Amino acid sequence: MLSLAESMTALRQIAESRPVATLAQAFADAGYEFALVGGPVRDAMLGRPVTDLDFTTSARPDETRAVLETLTKNIWDVGRDFGTIAAQVHGEQVEITTYRADTYRDDSRKPEVSFGDTIEGDLVRRDFTMNALALLLPELKLVDVSNGVEDLLAQRIVTPASPEASFTDDPLRMLRAARFVSQLGFEVAPETEAAMVLFADRLDIISAERVRDELTKLLLTADPVPGLELLVETGLAERFLPELVALLTTQDDHGRHKDVYQHSLTVLRQAIELETARHDVASGEPFEPDLVLRLAALLHDIGKPATRRFEGGGVTFHHHDIVGAKLTKKRLRELRFDNTTVKRVARLVELHLRFFGYSDQQWTDSAVRRYVRDAGGELEQLHILTRADVTTRNRRKAERLEHAYDDIERRIGELAEQEELAAVRPELDGAAIMRLLEIPPGPLVGRAYAHLLEVRLDEGLIGEAAAAERLFEWYREQTEDANG
Repeated sequence: MLSLAESMTALRQIAESRPVATLAQAFADAGYEFALVGGPVRDAMLGRPVTDLDFTTSARPDETRAVLETLTKNIWDVGRDFGTIAAQVHGEQVEITTYRADTYRDDSRKPEVSFGDTIEGDLVRRDFTMNALALLLPELKLVDVSNGVEDLLAQRIVTPASPEASFTDDPLRMLRAARFVSQLGFEVAPETEAAMVLFADRLDIISAERVRDELTKLLLTADPVPGLELLVETGLAERFLPELVALLTTQDDHGRHKDVYQHSLTVLRQAIELETARHDVASGEPFEPDLVLRLAALLHDIGKPATRRFEGGGVTFHHHDIVGAKLTKKRLRELRFDNTTVKRVARLVELHLRFFGYSDQQWTDSAVRRYVRDAGGELEQLHILTRADVTTRNRRKAERLEHAYDDIERRIGELAEQEELAAVRPELDGAAIMRLLEIPPGPLVGRAYAHLLEVRLDEGLIGEAAAAERLFEWYREQTEDANG
C-alpha cells in the first residue's frame, strides 16, 4: 500500500481529472453529497490502476439523472431499481448509485433495496472494510467508518458489520472474498472465514448467473489458486462446483500428488504461466486472460472420480476424458455459461489426453492432421493445456514429453504452410461430388464427402483429379455392396 500522503496524492489526481471534477461540481451545485467510493478508492490507495469510476450520492435516481442531463446526453439505467445510473462524461464511463442498504430474504435470490440518507450508513452495509472507503467530492474528505485503511495496511479481508450479518444480507460476498484473496493477495480474517463455513449453504439462494460471474472474475486473476482453495476449504465450492471438491479424495495415477485436486490446481497455474509467456508482446495487444483455457485446466480431470478403478496393483482412469467432457457440459450449463464457452471448454477436456497416446511414437502426417482437425479453433489452447498437464517430478520423462510436443508443434507449423491445415477439407466439395457422380442432394453426398475427408486427412493434398478417382472408386464399391 502507498503511504497515506501518497494515497491522498493519487486520490487527488483522480478528483482533479476533468470528468470527476465536472461531476463533483455539478452535484455540489445541485445540493447533493457526492463521493468516489469502493474499489477505485481502494485501488488508488494500493497503487493499483484505477479502471472503473464508481460514485455514490445522496441524490435519488431521478435526481441523479436530472443532474447528469445538464452534463451529457449519454445516460442509461444499468440498475435503476438498485439506484444506479450510468453515463459518459468527457469520454469517461461512470456509475452513480444512491446511498442504499441491501438485504436478502431467506428464500429470495434478489436483494431488497432501500435508499439511505447518509454516506456512513451506505458504507457500513458494503462487503468489506477495504471497500467501505469513500472520498467526498469536491472537498477531498476521506470517509472511513470501519477502519478500512487499517485493514488495507494489514492486507486483511474483514466485513464492516459482523460477518454473519454481512453474509446474510448478501451471500455472494463470500465468493467475492475468495476473489479478493487471489486478486489482491490478501488474507481473510479468521472470524470472516469461520462465517463463510457457517453460511456456505446460504449461497444456494444466489442466482447461477451471479455465481458464474464471480467464478469468472476469480479465474481471470493472475493466480486463482488461493481463492479456489478458500472456496473448497470453506465448503462454498461444494455448493456450485462439487466436481472440483470430489477430486480431493481421488488418488492420481502418477502417485505423485496427494490427490487429483492438487494436480488440477498445478495444471491451472502452469497453464496461466504458459498463456502469459506465449502472449505476443510485440503485437502491441494487451494481455487478455483466456477464460476457456482456465476453465478447461481446472476441470480437465473431473471425470476421474467416476472412472477410477484399481487394477493390477495400480489405479486407472480409463475414458475419464470423455466422462469429464460430459460432466463439464452439465456443470457449465447449470452455471449458465453461454453455449459457445461450454462447447469449447468441453472440447478441450475431451482432447486433453490425445497427445499422450502418440507421445511414445513418431506421429504420422495423418495423425497430425486429425489432431488439428479435432482441435479446431481451440488448437492453441490445447497446446497450452497439454503442456501444462505434465506435472511429473521425473525430469527425464518431463523433458521427453516437452521435446515430443515441441516436435508436434513444429510439424503442425510445417503442414500448415503446405496445406492450409487450419481449414482441412476435402479437395472436392458437395457440389463437385454431385456433379461427378450425377446424384441429387442427400445422405449419399454426405457419406462421399466424409470419405474424401478421410483421404485428405490420411494423405494430405493429392490434387482434384486424384480425389475424383478416389471418389469414383468409393462410389463403385458402394454400388456393388448395394447390389449384393
